[in-house]
Amino acid sequence: MADNELNAVVLKRVEAAPGLMVLQVKTDGWDMPEFKAGQYAVLALPGSAKRAELSDPEEKPSDPDKLIKRAYSIASSSRQNEYLELYITLVRSGQLTPRLFALNEGDKVFLAPKFKGVFTIDKAPEDANLALIATGTGIAPYVSMIRSILTCHGDRKFAILHGARHSWDLGYRAELSTLAAQCKNLTYIPTISRPEEEKSGWTADTGHVQKLWESGAIEAKGGYRPDPLNTHIFLCGAPAMIEDMVTLLSGEGYKEHKKKDPGQIHVERFW
Repeated sequence: MADNELNAVVLKRVEAAPGLMVLQVKTDGWDMPEFKAGQYAVLALPGSAKRAELSDPEEKPSDPDKLIKRAYSIASSSRQNEYLELYITLVRSGQLTPRLFALNEGDKVFLAPKFKGVFTIDKAPEDANLALIATGTGIAPYVSMIRSILTCHGDRKFAILHGARHSWDLGYRAELSTLAAQCKNLTYIPTISRPEEEKSGWTADTGHVQKLWESGAIEAKGGYRPDPLNTHIFLCGAPAMIEDMVTLLSGEGYKEHKKKDPGQIHVERFW
């Protein structure tokens, strides 16, 4: 396989909301590699690929013969290898996402043949409860984790705190709400920061995910109180949220996980 070969095909694309897309790709003539929930894939398109109409013009044209590569967290289950699912936000002035948003089903794209990343669930003990905290498209690795390992009514408790500006920006809300209703060990708490802009009203939580954590939302809605002895925390999304949460958690006795110094806070910094 050539390094610049467009070796995958768009199986499905769904614009979940303005500027947000769920993209499914499948390999073309080669086997989908195995991966761990929480890892990321690298997609690429050449600079000659067209850009979506809603994108901004490039200040400097991209090299038409060079692949533009970017990493995206995987949202699909690690238990299936038919396709790869990614949750992508449009960066209007960016190089790659405007080109990805111009793709149609059946179009070709480059998919790196190896998936990478250490933001994986095996970094936490199997008997630890998991609090998965995200903003925006940072929800993607948690969707993969839930799809891959959640066993309804098991002893291990999962809590997902997901923040976005608007309700329509809460990707996978329907799926996660349904799962939480079916599985007593899954708590899903979405929150929005701009409720005044909602068209049909919003009666659930408002503010940032940091506020949810400070207010004890997991204990109130999940029925248990997370602490460093029973819970590991995963953080993915906006840098400000991550830094705020690390500070909050450190004050509660949690510490950030490092390869040679294990802790209970696991961070994915992709911005």
